[in-house]
Amino acid sequence: MIRTEVILGVKDVEKSSQWYQSLLNCRSRHGGSIFEILTNHEDDMVVLCLHKWGEHDHPTLKDYRIAPGNGLIIYFRVSDLTIIWENAQRLNAVIEKEPHVNMNSGQEEFSLRDPDGYYISICSGQWLA
Repeated sequence: MIRTEVILGVKDVEKSSQWYQSLLNCRSRHGGSIFEILTNHEDDMVVLCLHKWGEHDHPTLKDYRIAPGNGLIIYFRVSDLTIIWENAQRLNAVIEKEPHVNMNSGQEEFSLRDPDGYYISICSGQWLA
């Protein structure tokens, strides 16, 4: 099995952690102001990691002034798109595309920006149910 665990450089780990927990209904498994691990409630699988810009001397996490996310789409498949859409609205998230059917995948999805400007697509994942 191969699984990716994405680590995003963020300005404020605690703020971003709360935002993602509110959006995706996930939980903190690490906590702190430098590094965070977010997992889902069902099986405690890692959903996303957050890392403060400039800490630990990682070469791609040194300079927050470079626009984050160029060439990157963070793509989440969720079991209940309606709940996540409602969460996004409660957060007053910057919405890039409202819920629609993606003609390539045939799945319903929407896209938004996180607090650091990363482009996020949320897709219904019927196979998750």
